[in-house]
Amino acid sequence: MEQSVPASLPFFRRLCYAAGHFLNDLCASMWFTYLLVYLHSVLGFQSTYAGVLLLIGQIADGVCTPLIGYESDRTQGSVRHGKRKRWHLLGTVCVLVSFPFIFNPCLVCTEHTAQWAQIVYFSPFVIIFQFGWAATQISHLSLIPELVSSESGKVELTAYRYAFTVVANITVYAVAWLLFHFQAQHNVDPSITDSLGPVDIPLFRTLSLIMLGTGTLFSLIFYVGTKEGASSSEREDQLLTRSTSQEALRRPVFQWKHWLKEPSFYQVALLYMCTRLIVNLSQTYISVYLTNSLMLTKNFIAIIPLVLYVSGFVCSLAMKPVSKLIGISMTYLVGLLLVLGFAIWVFMDKNMGAERIYGAAALLGAGSATILVMSLSMTATLIGEQTQSGAFVYGSMSLTDKVANGFGVILIQSIRPCRTEVCCPDCVWFYRDVMVTVTGGVALAAALFLFTILIRPIRIRTN
Repeated sequence: MEQSVPASLPFFRRLCYAAGHFLNDLCASMWFTYLLVYLHSVLGFQSTYAGVLLLIGQIADGVCTPLIGYESDRTQGSVRHGKRKRWHLLGTVCVLVSFPFIFNPCLVCTEHTAQWAQIVYFSPFVIIFQFGWAATQISHLSLIPELVSSESGKVELTAYRYAFTVVANITVYAVAWLLFHFQAQHNVDPSITDSLGPVDIPLFRTLSLIMLGTGTLFSLIFYVGTKEGASSSEREDQLLTRSTSQEALRRPVFQWKHWLKEPSFYQVALLYMCTRLIVNLSQTYISVYLTNSLMLTKNFIAIIPLVLYVSGFVCSLAMKPVSKLIGISMTYLVGLLLVLGFAIWVFMDKNMGAERIYGAAALLGAGSATILVMSLSMTATLIGEQTQSGAFVYGSMSLTDKVANGFGVILIQSIRPCRTEVCCPDCVWFYRDVMVTVTGGVALAAALFLFTILIRPIRIRTN
């Protein structure tokens, strides 16, 4: 007999599900917030080389996600182990074995080794990490429409998932702040305690190892507490064998090629791409904006992102009731307005200092949290009952976001006014303009795609 999907999950099972992406979130926080500044300011890479390595990672992730989604949909589950959790476990192992080498200097290089050779050294670890990250992300997202059936239940799981994302980012920034604080207590030289340099290599290495250990514990909670079962694959077989029945005519079974003919598929993909551009690029460049544009000390690259994600966490608590009251699309619009408020504030305030940056960061954090959760909820709404191809949909959404983010970073790095490791006076306004563009400029594009969804709501054709 076919098992029905519950409308919602008990509180404990929601927590266990959300814990499954915690390791990914910890690593992603370090990747987007600290990789660029680590390569450039700590290891001394030229800006273009630093951008190339990040681009390699984003392209690898973008290529892997739809392929993993396609293979994940084809994988057969078993009574004891569902197909999504199998891919999740594979991804987790890949992340654990590759990530430690990324935030660690080249082990076979000397001080005379060319930077392009170091890029070659780092690239395999980056590609393995991105494959693992993509496998974990897609399998985890694909569980949402398989675990719950109601729209409010999907929004709820997505909100829990984002709440854990926020907690993961808070964990990274809090530990980073503690490490910077301990470093300052043991060093009296202001050049060491105020600015980044090679002396910070052990600090970033320690931070990455702490995050891996913490993430592994949360992954174990996910594997023990989340029961996928074999019901999803059984439902697929039943739907396929009844494809000639009247019920199947009312609810056709979508394969990957059918999604490419759906207008709503492209509407949601473009909106999700803009959302990720805002979230990821602002997270990538907030550190260099703080240190190069606002001239703040290096401990602010832990404090301000912490403020950003605390405000996002507080905002995520109200997302379910607000989205039920005004709808997912209008809630997304509210988040866009908050992001635009941040962009206008940064652009207009020519003398923003350590005091006013807290308020601006709170605006960006709340807005980013809202649009990210709502865009993921739109994706789950698009998939609906077509869970047999849900991983392909999530993989395709991620493809657009990863490639766009990668090329966005390399474009910004290539037009950076200073070609040396040391930031020149032109960088002061350059990184401020970057923050304004990747938030306000992309938010305007997202508003355009949101307008198309308001005119033509998300739905799939039945013929």
